[in-house]
Amino acid sequence: MKAAANLSHLWPELPYLDRFDAASEAGFTGVEVLFPYDVPAKETQRALMRGGLQLVLINAPPPNYTGGERGFAAVVGREDRFAHDMRRAGRYAQALSVPMLHVMSGEGSGLAAKATMISNLKAATRSAHNGLMLTLEPLCPQAQPDYYLNDYALAAEIIAAVDAPNLRLQFDSYHAQMIHGDAVEVFRKYRDLIAHVQIGDTPTRGAPGSGDVDFPALFAEMRDFGYDGWVSGEYTPGPSTKDTFGWMKML
Repeated sequence: MKAAANLSHLWPELPYLDRFDAASEAGFTGVEVLFPYDVPAKETQRALMRGGLQLVLINAPPPNYTGGERGFAAVVGREDRFAHDMRRAGRYAQALSVPMLHVMSGEGSGLAAKATMISNLKAATRSAHNGLMLTLEPLCPQAQPDYYLNDYALAAEIIAAVDAPNLRLQFDSYHAQMIHGDAVEVFRKYRDLIAHVQIGDTPTRGAPGSGDVDFPALFAEMRDFGYDGWVSGEYTPGPSTKDTFGWMKML
């Protein structure tokens, strides 16, 4: 397993581009940025090269600067907007050699939202450039009220219905624990679908070891399964990010 740092959460006291240097100095080789679209891709690329880092994941869609909703995969009637945003996110991912793109569902409910999301994802997986993996991540209501994709079983159903080799599941220990009560069991149940792992503790999305998630058991389950992908720290670090990296020793 390889440790990555989510730069949208860690080192919040530093300017965006300085966080890449901090991650490299802390021993990370991979980083995530949820929404890197505010900064020209070439500036992010220079920061990555300076630290010998790989950008392993970004989110889609880009932020909605008009202040409206974010994420349209499951929003009935916004199929054109979804396709537009995916084209822009795909160009950004390609420019930065990002291998994974987390596709956000947006708000919605019911069978119409599910059918819309499946249809949109079928189109998105067909049009994605070679080497790009699309991921789905269920988000808990405490963090994203009214978010459509709020259950791991639902995510698994949608992935099965789309039936594309470049659509997989993104596991997040914080959301899994908040939604289903046992992050270890969620990983065990859906491990065959998982392409990427993020970690944070419950109930406040603090650093691993600060709350309810059994991280020794989770990492043991991941090792036993043979998971060898990225494990990204996506949590609120508190006053000192550098003091929260004990979890890296458990990988």
